[in-house]
Formats: sequence, structure tokens, C-alpha cells
Amino acid sequence: MNPMKLFLFFALLFSTGFAQESNSEEIKVEVKPTARDHQIKGRLEAILNATGWFIDPQAEVKEGVVFLYGSTKEEEHKKWAGNLARNIEAVTAVVNKITITPTSIWSVQPMVAVLNELAVDFFKVLPLLIFALIVLVITYFVSKIAIKAAKKTLKKRVASSLLLEVISRIFGFFIFLLGLYIIFKILGLTTIALTILGGTGVIGVVLGIAFRDITENILASIFLSVHNPFKNGDLVSIGELEGYVQRLTIRSTVLLSLEGNHIQVPNSTVYKSNIKNFTANPARRECFDILVDYKADISRAQEIAKQVLDEHPAVLKTPESLVLVNHLEKSMTSIRIYFWIDGTKHSWLKVQSSLCRLVKRAFQQNQIEMPGEELILQAPTKQEDSVENRPEAGLDSDSDELQSQAKASRKPEKGEKDLLKSN
Repeated sequence: MNPMKLFLFFALLFSTGFAQESNSEEIKVEVKPTARDHQIKGRLEAILNATGWFIDPQAEVKEGVVFLYGSTKEEEHKKWAGNLARNIEAVTAVVNKITITPTSIWSVQPMVAVLNELAVDFFKVLPLLIFALIVLVITYFVSKIAIKAAKKTLKKRVASSLLLEVISRIFGFFIFLLGLYIIFKILGLTTIALTILGGTGVIGVVLGIAFRDITENILASIFLSVHNPFKNGDLVSIGELEGYVQRLTIRSTVLLSLEGNHIQVPNSTVYKSNIKNFTANPARRECFDILVDYKADISRAQEIAKQVLDEHPAVLKTPESLVLVNHLEKSMTSIRIYFWIDGTKHSWLKVQSSLCRLVKRAFQQNQIEMPGEELILQAPTKQEDSVENRPEAGLDSDSDELQSQAKASRKPEKGEKDLLKSN
């Protein structure tokens, strides 16, 4: 054999044996001792019981094959148990016989879980809630102090008590609004805080459509207290309502009618209505009609009626009273008599009654016939000629009597501040 060929043969044989030896060392795996079946069983059952997901969980292990028994309510929990068994060393196969138990529609377990979650969340934010409550209390008292300080500062500059109240409360409101913003920032509710500052929150709700009537009454009360179209005790007519003003609150104006009834009129209605104040000018003109026969001397009847007016103590001399022909009819003439009285002293109803009675008697005495049956003239009695008589109960105004009744009666909106009183 050629020596060179022999050398190459032995070299190749040596290199092949070395390679085989190297490869056998790379794939060599150290095998640990096999875990015992009862150890696998105990470990699995301990883990399954610890989760609380399974009812009566059991494991049986035979030659590395794991059999799982029990029940659970979730499919995911069953799969999780199978994967757990497969990852344990020395387990060769897993037979998952865990059954799925459907949840009853009457089960309270979901509700309990939600309540537990809410309780955990509550205790997490409890420190923030306590701090926010402290800030809220401090803000409340600071706003109260700001309102009192604003009232004291502006009292001499603002004449209207309601306007002063509104301006002072605006200061307090903005301080309280700042406190709310801080509280929402503390609680992490930044969006709500920005909404409040943006005017679409509390302010928008208060001045929204739902509170339109309330807002109108508040604004009307401000204007009424500033313009002062009436004051307490004035006899006024608001639309078709008439009575003595008792009080002006932030919601309504309270009147005492001539019949002694309390009437509450919404301030928005008062501000929009025609207001007639009978007390602002003490002099008040009233009138009544009297009919005389068509054949009677009208000029003479006017003179007689004018004389009665001039002699009556309750009728004012200035402005002058008037006796005018109102209209003519086929069988009669209507005479309208105008007279002035001091509304603060006399009742126009009583004075009118007295004048009607006296004018009638004067026409009878002077043979001025009135429509109806033929007059039977007779001497009038002293009582019939007197300016006052008992049925008319004098000529004095009933204002004092009605006001005394109002004081003795229960006041409507008693808790509301009277805006017509001075500060």
C-alpha cells in the first residue's frame, strides 16, 4: 500500500472519531430524578384550592399522567388548570375532567364581587375624600365671611337692599366656585372642574331654561327694589289687582286687597304690568253718575250738585270739582260728578256714598225730578241731611284698619326678607 494513502486513511479515521465524540458531548442532557406521583397530586390540589376558582378540586396521578376532577364556573379557569398541570415536571399527559357549572340567574356572586371592588376603590380614595371635605368646609366659611365683608363695605354705596344682597352673594359664590374647582382637581375630575369654570356647569344650569321663571322673578325684584314704584302701605293697582303693599320678596309682591285677602303676585308679572299707585299722590279723583229727568233744568241741577260738592268737608277745594253732562237719552240725562279727596285721610267709597245721598236729597228739595215714579216731596230728616251717617261708618280711610289686620294675620312668605325695608 502506498504510505501516503495509509497516512490519509488513519488521519481521516482519527478525525471522524473525534467529531463523533464532540457531538455526543453537545447533546448530552442531565436527567433529574422523576418526581413521585403523590407529590404531583399534593402540589396540584394545593394550588387549585388556593385560587378559590374551583369547587372540590382533586388530582389523580398515575405514571406521570394527571387526571383533574372538580367543577368551576368559567371555561378559562378549566383551561388554566390544564396548563398548570402540563407545566409540572415529570407530567407526561393531562386528562382534564373538570366540569363547567353554569351560573344561576339568581346568583348574588357577581353583585358581591362588584361590591367588593367598589369597597376597595372607596378605601383607596378615602384620604382624598376626607381632604376634599375639609377644603369644602373651609370654602363655605370663607364665602360666608366674604359675603359679610362685601355687605359692610358696600352698604353706604348701594341703596337697594336686594342689590346689595345680590352683589355680596356674587362675591361669596365665586369664592365657593373656586373651592369646588380645587376639590375636583384633588379628586382628579379635571374635566368637570373646567366645565364649571367654563360656565356650562353650575351657572348654566341655574340660568337655564328649567329655571327661566325663577331667574325672571329674581331680576324683576332687583329692578323693582331699585326703581321703587311703591313702598309698604301704598294702595296700588297691578293689572286687575288692587290692594295695599305688604312686602316685596325675591319671588313675589304681597298685596292686601280691600277685602282683606293676601295676594301674592310674581315679580315678573308686577314688572311687566301697569302699576297705578293711589298713595303716591294723596289727592285722588273719583266720579259717579246720577240721572235726572229729561224735562228737568240741567243747568240748575248742575249748580245744585256743585253746591253740595263745595260744602262737603271731605271734598278738596283744589283741584276744583266738576259737574258735567255725560250723555243724553230719550227720557233722561246722565250727569257725571267728579270730585277730589285726600286718599290718606278719607275713603273714596264712603265719600262717594255720602255725596250720592246728599245730591239726591238736594234734587228732591229743589224739585229736580229723577227717572222713576213721581216724587213725593217731604221734609228730609236731620240724619238724611248729615254729611256722615251710621251705615257709612264715617268718612275716614280704611287703610289703618286694614294694616292692623295685616299685622295680626299670618304673613305669606314669612321667611323671606322684605326688600322694601331700609338696609
